[in-house]
Amino acid sequence: MQALPLTQSGIQQRGLMSSSEYTFKLVQVCLPEPSKLVVMCDKRKRQCVCLCQVYKSCLDGLLPNYQAFYRVCSRLTKHQSTLLSGQDKQLLVALAGMDVSVPHVAVVSLAVCCRALKLCKVPAAVLHAFDDIRLKPASQVVLGLPEHILAAHAQPSPNPVQLQMTTPFPVTLPECALPADFKKQHGLLAKPHKHLVHRAVLAQHMGEFKSFSTSPFQLNRKGIAHSSRTWQNSEKHVYLFLGYCHHYQQVSQPTLQLFLSSPLIAQFVSFHIAAGHSQLYIRNFLSCAKCVLRWWQSKPGGNHPSFVEGLEWLQTLGLQVADQLPRPSKDPKGLADIGKWMCAADLVHTIHGAEQQSQAQMQQQGVTVETSRDMHDAALAAMIFSHLPPVRLSCIRSLVGPAYLGPCLHPDCKEPSCEGNRLSIMSESPLLMRISLPHHKNARKWGKAVIEFDVPSDLAQLLHTYLGAPRKALLEHHLLIGDACPYVFMDMHGRGFVAAAVLTLYWQKWLVSRGGVPMNPSMCRQVFVDERQSDSATAGPSNQGAAMVMGHSVKQWDKWYDMQYHPRLAQNAVDGMQSWRAAMLQSHTLAAPDLTLSTALHCGHVLVSDSEESRYQSCCSDSDIDIELD
Repeated sequence: MQALPLTQSGIQQRGLMSSSEYTFKLVQVCLPEPSKLVVMCDKRKRQCVCLCQVYKSCLDGLLPNYQAFYRVCSRLTKHQSTLLSGQDKQLLVALAGMDVSVPHVAVVSLAVCCRALKLCKVPAAVLHAFDDIRLKPASQVVLGLPEHILAAHAQPSPNPVQLQMTTPFPVTLPECALPADFKKQHGLLAKPHKHLVHRAVLAQHMGEFKSFSTSPFQLNRKGIAHSSRTWQNSEKHVYLFLGYCHHYQQVSQPTLQLFLSSPLIAQFVSFHIAAGHSQLYIRNFLSCAKCVLRWWQSKPGGNHPSFVEGLEWLQTLGLQVADQLPRPSKDPKGLADIGKWMCAADLVHTIHGAEQQSQAQMQQQGVTVETSRDMHDAALAAMIFSHLPPVRLSCIRSLVGPAYLGPCLHPDCKEPSCEGNRLSIMSESPLLMRISLPHHKNARKWGKAVIEFDVPSDLAQLLHTYLGAPRKALLEHHLLIGDACPYVFMDMHGRGFVAAAVLTLYWQKWLVSRGGVPMNPSMCRQVFVDERQSDSATAGPSNQGAAMVMGHSVKQWDKWYDMQYHPRLAQNAVDGMQSWRAAMLQSHTLAAPDLTLSTALHCGHVLVSDSEESRYQSCCSDSDIDIELD
């Protein structure tokens, strides 16, 4: 080993070393592509930190020795990691020549590190570097290994990496029984596996995939850019798949390259089916898998024919999943039998009772945290159902109050003058409030048309009361967010309902406490449509106007929300046939002629005659008939 000459930057790095609790050694590794191995040694605890520079190709298997090294270290240390910060992190970045967004660094003992290197058959020159730093833990010299030292251990430069999917593709789904240690939270975002998300290769894969999916102009991508919500769903499916591979398939280093394995995808689909997940959930995962494959196709070496076959295979799998797995029942009677349905009248009565009770308690007990929370819940329930056609929950969750004067909080908004989904007070006397929703699900299809309407007086009075002292009391109680919470409605910790699942659980718990059933808040839209489309519908808003506030059209009512649409039309048609039949019987009919049978004298066939006096007679033979031809 030879010491590299220290430049001015090297002197600065050396000055950083003097104030760090680590000693460093920089090893130049010449293998299939130049990379660096930074060796760090804790002066006091004699621990070693190893970090290899992210390879240019970012593909597993390119350097199998070092991939095995990290897997062994991860297994020996039980996947524990320690974060570096401050000058230690700065020096590590400077020595390795890495990006400033350096991921988590695994800390292992020198003994474990050397053992892992030997097990993985890492070149002897790298082992000598570890031996040197182990013998001289106080050394602060930055050393480099010239190419001729590692020439004997260097692997031949491979051909450009050719990406391809695992073939042959499965022709059927494997059978899968839920394992004994089945856990619903098996994704990488679950606490036991969350540290794997920050591993260098996976972090870079996810960064590149996100850039590929969300960039406004990505001409090698099919379709438009993903919205923030679509990307969140894709990220969720990716981490669930990788978590399954890590937890149940013993993959120690999950990366996006696992999506190139069609057997793993088939096993994951079978796992979903065994767990009883809906076909829509599985199809969303398959759509995400196709997006990942298209990202791999855009990379160098991604022109292999197996990618085209893989996309067709995923398309076929998705169609057959949709055909074979039943859709969840949305029939009101079936939902009522399992305790997931309330009729519109019961739901309106429950919410109205909560409004009256919250106002009465506020007058009797004053403004307290408990009465303020009850007022908040009543206002939230009144926004979801009863006073308005059921607005989309995403609009309610993102609704900001009149006091918020900042920019639009929607992550995909590009309009500089947009104020976001907002509740505004137009006048105090008489009280007039207005809701403006520029960001809704169909905003792009509608040409960015805004859903805007004035709030009914009863709901406006309830919201105005809540936005005063009760909301201030809640903000003061929840010091985590305090006055910085811009949203009208907040959870039990004083934070906005950013995640849809949080609002769902919050609503279900509140509805059960009021004597209702644990029905999803999104089901309120179906309850409303079911009542409006029924034969016993009461007087109310026009269907077209109500559908506009709900953010869709009457046609979508029939397709997605009105589960009684086809049975009701069929029954109405059958019932209408009875009145039609009665009308046919009562209608005036022409008198039918009196028809009898007679025989003609010139033939041997029975003829019809109007005469009652005709008798059956034998007629002449056919030979006696004269036939004249014109």
